[in-house]
Amino acid sequence: MRSRYTAFAVGDVDYLRRSWHSRTRPRRLELDPDQRWLFLEIVRTERGGPFDDTGTVEFVAHYRAEGGRGSLHEVSRFVREDGGWVYLDGVVES
Repeated sequence: MRSRYTAFAVGDVDYLRRSWHSRTRPRRLELDPDQRWLFLEIVRTERGGPFDDTGTVEFVAHYRAEGGRGSLHEVSRFVREDGGWVYLDGVVES
């Protein structure tokens, strides 16, 4: 999760696509160049250890954009694919 946040922060679209599950990966991914990611808060994790095949991360990612500051609160699901952890999907919380 932290590596994907960092990839968003530095604009590494290739890493984001590689770390996305093949079944749910978008064909194209464009990041907003005016959005600056400020910091990440991990709220909770569930599973995702060395002997697990699935894991969940709840996080709040804070950013600044043209309209001011904001945050993205999401519960993300991760799974192992080809031996590595990949992002499967997530639910944005209000």
